[in-house]
Formats: sequence, C-alpha cells, structure tokens
Amino acid sequence: MKTKEIRKRRPAGIKLPATRLGPKRSGTPLFNTSIVSSLKLKRILVPTDFSEPSLKAVRYAIRFAEQSGATMHLLYVIERPALNHDFECFPLALPEAELCKIAKEKLLSIASKEIEELVPVNTQVRIGKPFRQIVEIARETDADLIVIATQGHSGIKHVLLGSTAELVVRHAPCPVLVVREHEHEFVQTRTS
Repeated sequence: MKTKEIRKRRPAGIKLPATRLGPKRSGTPLFNTSIVSSLKLKRILVPTDFSEPSLKAVRYAIRFAEQSGATMHLLYVIERPALNHDFECFPLALPEAELCKIAKEKLLSIASKEIEELVPVNTQVRIGKPFRQIVEIARETDADLIVIATQGHSGIKHVLLGSTAELVVRHAPCPVLVVREHEHEFVQTRTS
C-alpha cells in the first residue's frame, strides 16, 4: 500500500517572524550575555602552551569569566621528554625547577596583560602528561568548564602528535569548549 505525503503549505504572503528563521549573522554578536550568566560558571580551567591558538582560548575564557563572574585557572603543563635508557646520563637543557619558574612568569604575564583586574585568576604549573594533568586539575578545582585550544592537525601529524584536546574531551569531568585556530568567531574580544 502506498502512502501519500501531505504537506501543509503556508498561504502566500505570510512570513515567519525573523526569530524563527535563525540568528542574524551580519553585525549581531551571537554571544548572548544572559545565556552565559545563566550557566552558573564558578571555575574555568584554561590550559595553555603559550601558542597563539591557546591565547585565543584564553580570550574566549576571559569573556565567559567576565559574564559569569567565574575564577579563571590558567595552567601550563611541562611534559617530560620520553628518554631512552641509553640517554639517562645526559642532562636536560634546563632543570625542572627553572622550567617551572619560567612558565609561572609567562602565566603571570598573560594574566596581567590579557585579563581584567575584576576577573580572579589562579596560575599553576604542573609536570607530566598534559591531558592527564588537565583532567586532574579539573577534578581538583571542581572546574565547571575547560576552555582549550586545538591546532587542528589532521592526517599523519594527528597520528604522530595525538590530540591533547581530544583526550581532554574524552576524560574531563566537566564540559569542554575546544577553540580552533581558524574558526567562526562568536566571542568579541577586547582590543587594547
């Protein structure tokens, strides 16, 4: 038995309200302040590797923190190089304590240059596997959101390097916003 598809047609001349057609894209910011403030964000974790994409993620997180009154937690993870046992006698370029000090200074510099004084900021440096440390800090701080950048590698680069962002998304105890290097902007960042 065949069935006929019956479609209701709208009479000619009747237009739907603009709100039902979707958001305007020209000139209207899609970042809705009331939506962000209703999220009840208290703690936002932002891992950074000091690259331009990760600074873009910091800028996204700043806007969320400003609108929701959240505290930002900036994190840098120092990954120990995987050494072969034959190379145990060779020292690393810098001792871990020195690397931690340099990373902490860079985090404080980002905090002072990028983040408004009204947004509380904590900085932390950890040593270990980046995705594991990010997930661990998210649990320790009871983070409500992680904002992380991705380089957008594909193919063989992705296979060889892996994706910290992807692993964080899989294992995080809270929502994760992944900010791509080249993407549609929906957050207006401040210009200095």
